[in-house]
Amino acid sequence: MKLHLIAPSGSLPDPQVLANGDAWFKKQGIEVKNLACGKRQFQRFAGTDQERLDEINQLSNLSPDHVAMSLRGGYGLSRLLDRIDWQGIAKQVKQGLKIVGHSDFTAFNLGLFAKTGAPSFAGPMFSYDFCGDVSDLTWKHFQEAMTQSSIEIEVVGPQVMSSSIGITADDKAVLWGGNLTMLTSLLGTEFFPSKDQVKGGILFIEDVNEHPYRIERMLHQLMDAGYLGQQKAVLMGDVSSYRLSDVDRGYDLNAAIDSIRQRLGKQTPILTGLAFGHCPDKLTLPLGRYASLSASSEAFILKANCA
Repeated sequence: MKLHLIAPSGSLPDPQVLANGDAWFKKQGIEVKNLACGKRQFQRFAGTDQERLDEINQLSNLSPDHVAMSLRGGYGLSRLLDRIDWQGIAKQVKQGLKIVGHSDFTAFNLGLFAKTGAPSFAGPMFSYDFCGDVSDLTWKHFQEAMTQSSIEIEVVGPQVMSSSIGITADDKAVLWGGNLTMLTSLLGTEFFPSKDQVKGGILFIEDVNEHPYRIERMLHQLMDAGYLGQQKAVLMGDVSSYRLSDVDRGYDLNAAIDSIRQRLGKQTPILTGLAFGHCPDKLTLPLGRYASLSASSEAFILKANCA
């Protein structure tokens, strides 16, 4: 594996942590290229808009045997979307280039798929996942997603559903999603997938620092826009680092999800427990690829193509 870093969003609070990630990957026999991008700082960003844009567009010339990984999330990609060379990057993806990230990077994941139909990966990022304590699950699953033609994920835990689910490969259900705040920020733009692209799909979502009422409101927005109700299933990833208060009077994330379940009815189940998002144990999910899903009241199994 050849790892190439990009820093399209926020800057690192402490660039010295880069050495930790570099050393960890060296122990795995992997050279990290473009490590210097993690040292750039301009205001709250990892470089000026032009620096970050040029770095992204250079992916159109990156050898397709590389994995391009985002440094971190934060904010910044929304400034760049209208000037990204989507077609050039998609050409390299079709040759084998893999691109991975989450959080603010959802804007790139969705933009690439919306503009070109090319897939990418929602998964770990360099500073968050590899510059401190590295999760065995995160590393194992990342390797599998980068090297295998498909992945299989089993989530064991109680699920709220009226009957079992069987979504097969013949259904051609597209796996898509990411950070919910970024999804709703792109809704109505050319960087959000069309309804035809994701109709009958499997939507996965995560978020951080968002109160459950905001999660509920954003899901209602996707519902009112005509997207949520046309999905075969919704997979809830990690939603964390929010604070409830006395005025909630028992309202919590489960109540928010129940509100959406009532609107969706039985045709689109919401399954919970997906290890994805701002959490130490993180799956790597191929966004824009076909997936299958089987689920019962006790567990679900997600299978997805990676190549």
